[in-house]
Amino acid sequence: MTVASVRPQGPACGQPARPSPATWQHGCVTAATHSPLFPPVPDSADAVLDGLDPEQREVATALQGPVCVLAGAGTGKTRAITHRIAYGVRAGILQPSSVLAVTFTNRAAGEMRGRLRQLGAQGVQARTFHSAALRQLQYFWPKAIGGSLPRLVDRKIQLVADAAAACRVRLDRGELRDVTAEIEWSKVTQTVPADYALAAAKAGRATPRDPAEVAQLYSVYEDLKRDRSVIDFEDVLLLTVAVLQDRRDIAEQVRAQYQHFVVDEYQDVSPLQQRLLELWLGDRDDLCVVGDASQTIYSFTGATPDHLLDFRVRHPGATVVKLVRDYRSTPQVVRLANGLLGQARGRAADHRLELVSQRPAGPEPEYTEYTDEPAEAEGAARRIRDLLDSGVPASEIAILFRTNAQSETYEQALADAGVPYQLRGAERFFDRPEVRKAGVALRGAARFGGNDSLLDDAVDLPSQVRAVLSGEGWTPQPPAGSGAVRERWESLAALVNLARDFAAARPGATLGDLVAELDERAGSQHAPTVQGVTLASLHSAKGLEWDVVFLVGVAEGMMPITYARTDEQVEEERRLLYVGVTRARERLHVSWALARSPGGRPNRRPSRFLDGLRPGSAARSARAAAAASGGIERGTGTPAGRTSPAAAVPRRTQRTPARCRVCGRTLTDAGEMKLMRCDDCPSDMDEGLYERLREWRQEQARRSGQPAFCVFTDRTLMAIAEAVPDDERELARIPGVGMRKLRRHGADVLAICAGQDPVGERGED
Repeated sequence: MTVASVRPQGPACGQPARPSPATWQHGCVTAATHSPLFPPVPDSADAVLDGLDPEQREVATALQGPVCVLAGAGTGKTRAITHRIAYGVRAGILQPSSVLAVTFTNRAAGEMRGRLRQLGAQGVQARTFHSAALRQLQYFWPKAIGGSLPRLVDRKIQLVADAAAACRVRLDRGELRDVTAEIEWSKVTQTVPADYALAAAKAGRATPRDPAEVAQLYSVYEDLKRDRSVIDFEDVLLLTVAVLQDRRDIAEQVRAQYQHFVVDEYQDVSPLQQRLLELWLGDRDDLCVVGDASQTIYSFTGATPDHLLDFRVRHPGATVVKLVRDYRSTPQVVRLANGLLGQARGRAADHRLELVSQRPAGPEPEYTEYTDEPAEAEGAARRIRDLLDSGVPASEIAILFRTNAQSETYEQALADAGVPYQLRGAERFFDRPEVRKAGVALRGAARFGGNDSLLDDAVDLPSQVRAVLSGEGWTPQPPAGSGAVRERWESLAALVNLARDFAAARPGATLGDLVAELDERAGSQHAPTVQGVTLASLHSAKGLEWDVVFLVGVAEGMMPITYARTDEQVEEERRLLYVGVTRARERLHVSWALARSPGGRPNRRPSRFLDGLRPGSAARSARAAAAASGGIERGTGTPAGRTSPAAAVPRRTQRTPARCRVCGRTLTDAGEMKLMRCDDCPSDMDEGLYERLREWRQEQARRSGQPAFCVFTDRTLMAIAEAVPDDERELARIPGVGMRKLRRHGADVLAICAGQDPVGERGED
């Protein structure tokens, strides 16, 4: 077994690097996000290796036999394996068509294809497990089974609902989703309905209904699929495995096509995916796997790091390379990440990687305690507003939370602060109707542009794109307000910006070249960046990174989540927080709230994972104490350690419980709290006043060039129209009307409520 050296010579973790020549040791190896948008293709195989650090170069040149790459967060694993494939192809050692690289998301597969193309390694297949299996199944089904492949259902939840109806079992929306997840887990762990109850108990799963009842639903679900001649995504893998196991001739045909395999995120493979990989390989060992046991966060779907951790047992002669040089995060962020893993227990913890930051020093992580969740959301929004005002791009900021249910409070707070945002997991960019239509228009202009009067005055590629897209609805200034019109404009504006960047990177590029680039990106779902603060769950943030990250809700009961009861489940929650921390490049804000709602009992405490890592907390071990760093502050204004003036938060008074002004019930929903009444309680809103406020808001949005919701949300306007405040004091009591908006818009709103013209309009007259 060959083990590459993993301890770089140089400054200790947390110390700034000394100036040095422009080599891999000094900033030439960076996170992919900061690489040029369209780098030149290397002119030789050796040039592919330029800029790799020693461990990455070891990965790239280890082309024979099994290879295991243990890669920490931010260490350039995708760079290492794509350069490995490209070097093998450019050196003539690997045939492009014989290489299959598999990963877990379409985005990751698309990024891999894009990088290979930029390295001059076209023709390599980079796919998800499901995509590769589906392609093979469609090709071999007529030969193996006969006829055409059954229809693939996109969403199985309706079939599960039909199974529940057939069993006369009533499932609410949450139970329906959870039973569907149990069926998916059963299939990827190759558990049949008859064995479900025993397997679920052995795995310590919290089943949504009685295990026998779930097993019955699972069995009827399978019967319904057969009756309707449909298959689901898990069936794609199961059927491919069955065909390759039963038909030796087909298995040999696949193995003749693919002789070299690369598996990214290997810690996330399920038993079913591992079985498929073994069938692809046969008795060969031309396999390279890449993973990090400390980033195993999908065990609830059947993923297990055991295949990664046991790789050397199955392949005793494997080359093992450890990547620990972190090019993403500052020493301060890395120190916190290492401290989290330093307290971890279990098998994955025994194989943790100690990261070594390669970046200059940055600010310490900040820790903030708030009285309640709305205050925490408002505090994050306020800080983000300050960051935007100081020049930080919105696309380089993220708010990460444990559950999607936390999103609404932060959406509302950002809207109230006038901060644009985007939700992770929305419709894919190139699937949007306006983007598809724009692509058709650009393709037509590229083909017949010489006869298009729109392009007569277009002197370069960006102006040509602007001219073409002006016919699709793009304008130099964004439309006022929000909704579908604004979203459509944002999509077209992203294409305009992409054309500008493309022309800057490739002078002389034509409209046809850009269309080819768009087609390539559409195939790989490599969308241009949309400007807006990202709101995402910790799970969906995996594989992404930002300059500034706000980790919110880091309190007991949320991190770890309340239903994490076993040691294994708690350790996975710790790894999830580790993933969140390592998304930050430069600045990290960690916060928690003492109560859920205003006036609630302040019985929460910061997550146990922060013990010994935040000031004022007891360290669990000497090692954890050594990793402690950063500053802590109280969002309530209570002194707790020193913080920088720039990080200070205004003092807040203790909130009283929010109660419905109609029925008196305590309110916890963010939307109901804004209206100060239950959604189903009668409204006494002045409809005429509400419409006048909406018209005024539309004009304010037009003047400022912001979406209308950044002025005031619909809920806030409804609350104003119901309360009809007489003075600033009454207006300030309405949720969503903060001091900044009170100063900016208070006079206008009060004038409208009094039946007068807005102050701004009277001034103009």
